[in-house]
Amino acid sequence: MRKLYVIAIAIFSCLYACTKIDSTTLGNELIPTIDRVNTFDTLLDVTTANFSEENTPRVYKANDHVIGAITNDPLFGNTTASAYFQLKPVVYPFYFPGKKADLVADSAVLVLSYKGVFGDSTIPQTWNVYEVDKSSEFRYDTAYPVTAKIAAASLLGTRSLDIRTFNDSIRYRFDSSINQIRIRLDGNFAKRLIKDYDTSSTGGLTNAYQNDSLFRDKFAGFAVVPQGTGNALIRVNLTDTNTKLALYYSYKASDTSSTRQNGVNYLRYSPGSSATPASANANVVVRDHNSKRVTNYLNTNRTDEVFIQTSPGTFATIKIPSLKTFANVIVHRAELIAEQEPFDAADAQFFPPRFLLLSAYDSVNKYKINIPNDFIYTSDAGPNIQTFGGLLTNKSVPSVGVIGSYTFNLTRYVQGIVSRKDSSYTLRLSAPVNDSLKYTAPYPFQSSPTTMLYISPEVANNVAIGRVRLGGGSNSRVRMRLRIIYSKI
Repeated sequence: MRKLYVIAIAIFSCLYACTKIDSTTLGNELIPTIDRVNTFDTLLDVTTANFSEENTPRVYKANDHVIGAITNDPLFGNTTASAYFQLKPVVYPFYFPGKKADLVADSAVLVLSYKGVFGDSTIPQTWNVYEVDKSSEFRYDTAYPVTAKIAAASLLGTRSLDIRTFNDSIRYRFDSSINQIRIRLDGNFAKRLIKDYDTSSTGGLTNAYQNDSLFRDKFAGFAVVPQGTGNALIRVNLTDTNTKLALYYSYKASDTSSTRQNGVNYLRYSPGSSATPASANANVVVRDHNSKRVTNYLNTNRTDEVFIQTSPGTFATIKIPSLKTFANVIVHRAELIAEQEPFDAADAQFFPPRFLLLSAYDSVNKYKINIPNDFIYTSDAGPNIQTFGGLLTNKSVPSVGVIGSYTFNLTRYVQGIVSRKDSSYTLRLSAPVNDSLKYTAPYPFQSSPTTMLYISPEVANNVAIGRVRLGGGSNSRVRMRLRIIYSKI
């Protein structure tokens, strides 16, 4: 599993010098006052373009998964998200108490750990729970992309869900908790797992609880698939203790007992251990941008708006043509400013991504690279996102109101271009989930990018959560731009 990096808090304030001066330790708080005599500022135009994301992220075992349907987003279109996973005994062999002849199956309830909602929680959704078709060869040792094709077999249960109740307290026999989504499953399925599976004999459905391999041969897992309309994606976590299959039953404590006792056993998601191999998982996300506003901008020459949808979604390219001819100066601060278009009515429900990644793109080798000299990684602190930028902030813009904003510190990148004639790249703006980029250390320790850095949801975004419409390079109200504060040499 990929290493999860935390957001670095360390401040990188060193500014690499131009060709005529040494490096300076000038921090942001020491940027001189813009007096138009010694210190100047200017805005450089940028050119933007929108594209559908070509990469297909993977959702790993510990990541939040999303389930749900968005069928009424006029800007970005429709989304359908389904989750596939295995719940199984925590140890083998696995038993129910009492004699099999006296065991009575009551019910089976699929319980999912609720972690949050993206979209309109007032609109109910209907979810179907299916059994994964064993012909799919659903594997625990495979990290599936969001485009995976996993077949579903028999329907096990269905429920219309009121999203607003997911964080209510639940008191149900043996369980008392909050943040649970509960779906009662078919009675025959409950009987199959409680009564028909066994560890004491061989043949047929029996012997399923003897070991993990036998159990997976009998039951491949669950598929939770939204049906019909909806306008929200629900985050669930499989490794959380709230996620489980609750099997309720009754039994006789002894042969001579005249009363029955009630009990519950749980099957759970396994991240993998010596006792229980890992459970399989997949999160399938389908985007449909057709006939929505975003389709007017994808792969076109329109530059007034930028559409960023969290992976799997859309991204933008950014070019700054005049950087190549900018004079050799001392760059005190250079920052790319991206601001949200004033709210559409749908923006009240579909909030922006919490993090945007600005990267360069190597068009020869076809991979993303870090912004030279400004996006910095250290083994003890991870990437310097706090000082480089990309985290969502809110700001008040005159005549526009309070909007989301993203700012990126490109000071040393710009200094290298104007002073050392470093490469000026086509930049990429995206909302990553589990993403990667090739890393090059800052000047003067630069070399060919060989280290691969991974950007996990803990640093970036949960899959499919967040979308934002930003002002593009030709926008008249919230134009994306590069601001440079500098002194002449």
